[in-house]
Amino acid sequence: MRWFPLFLDLKGRKVVVVGGGTIAERKIDLFQSAGPAIAIFSPTVTPSLAARVAEGQFTWEARAFAESDVIGASVVVAATDDPDVNRRVADAATARGIPVNVVDDLELSTGILPAIVDRSPLVIAVSTEGSAPAFARYVRARIESAIDESFGDLASFLRRVRDRIKQRFPDLTQRRRFYAALLEGAVPDALRRRRPMEAEVAFERALMGSTASGGRVDLVGAGPGDPGLLTLNALRALQAADVVLHDRLVSAEVLALSRREAELIPVGKAAGFHSVPQDEINALLVEHARAGRRVVRLKGGDPFVFGRGGEEIEVLAAHGIAYRVVPGVTAAVACGAYAGIPLTHRDHARGVRLVTAHCQSALDAVDWASLARERDTLAIYMGVGSVQRVEAELLAHGQSPTTPVAFVENGTRADQRVIVGTLKGSAALAAEAAVKSPALLIIGAVAALAPTLSWFGDAPIQAVYPADANRLTA
Repeated sequence: MRWFPLFLDLKGRKVVVVGGGTIAERKIDLFQSAGPAIAIFSPTVTPSLAARVAEGQFTWEARAFAESDVIGASVVVAATDDPDVNRRVADAATARGIPVNVVDDLELSTGILPAIVDRSPLVIAVSTEGSAPAFARYVRARIESAIDESFGDLASFLRRVRDRIKQRFPDLTQRRRFYAALLEGAVPDALRRRRPMEAEVAFERALMGSTASGGRVDLVGAGPGDPGLLTLNALRALQAADVVLHDRLVSAEVLALSRREAELIPVGKAAGFHSVPQDEINALLVEHARAGRRVVRLKGGDPFVFGRGGEEIEVLAAHGIAYRVVPGVTAAVACGAYAGIPLTHRDHARGVRLVTAHCQSALDAVDWASLARERDTLAIYMGVGSVQRVEAELLAHGQSPTTPVAFVENGTRADQRVIVGTLKGSAALAAEAAVKSPALLIIGAVAALAPTLSWFGDAPIQAVYPADANRLTA
């Protein structure tokens, strides 16, 4: 290791930047959050730097560099496009033992400015010893995705309780074990959910050796299948899970992102398939959480859109079990996007209606007259098995027979299929194309945009209707 990482207290200290261009401004931005007194030496500066000087953020002397400019500085940066000036700056700083960074010149530098992840008071610096700054930025981005803002809150929390932990556990080995358990327990979770009082209570219990359960449930939306649609919070929950209770429609690619040691329990429901009763799912959630486990209830799409998520957290709340909800991209939004179908469009659709057709009782409760508004997009979940009734009801309540429809089968997945036709004949179309679940039925003028706007997977299949038959064309 040639370059030793070191954190400097620069608050109120002099930092000299020679140069006033875009690169110099980036270096100034990097330093400014540490609160130094920044002095710029350059004949000219960018307009934005000039405006910030006028605001009193730092000083600027509009002249060429002089060696005496570095006197009293804690750090010097040379950021000009003149190699001779940069060398003079480096020589002046090095002669006085002041760390100097010369942009894009490792040999003249005695210091490197790292890529920084700022979760103050937690700060992470990334360096490739100047060999690949772009790679350092890439690594920083990866770290930022894993270390969210709550880590800063956690670092502040631990700084505040450090002395109490040391008094409670004077033995170093015991103290290390306590920290290991604390950092995997309820305190970080409460801070991530912006519940500081819960964090305080959890800490007091841990400090006093309470055996109260630290189990919790994360109700997580997995989206319709493409693992790239998972949120960062969903990924973090999966990678911290002890148990994952997952629906049938959660893709194998998403399940593969779970912590390797996690127990995966399928509890999915599907027409014609054996399913776990909802009461049994609720009991499993309570059982595992009370045993102190971190449970992920993983649902396709979004847990609050036809996912019974509300029912499940009502049970958790009634049993006093901590929970968190991580929204997912619901099927209507994701499947529409991947099929090239905007659910709303200024020229075609003023609104969107979400309906589930998973059973006859759900369809019996539908206000068909309201749904037959041609200016609204209608997205019907689990509609393949009920498409004949959907077609008949909408036609009977005044929907135009030529209203465009689209079936999006396995939306967002590698085997996605999109079949486009019209409302009249849509049931026959589904049968002819052998559309299978999971599939979303989209009804409305926007469905006709799929052949033009499609961008993912195979091109949509279009149906052309003779008098009483369907014909599919690519």
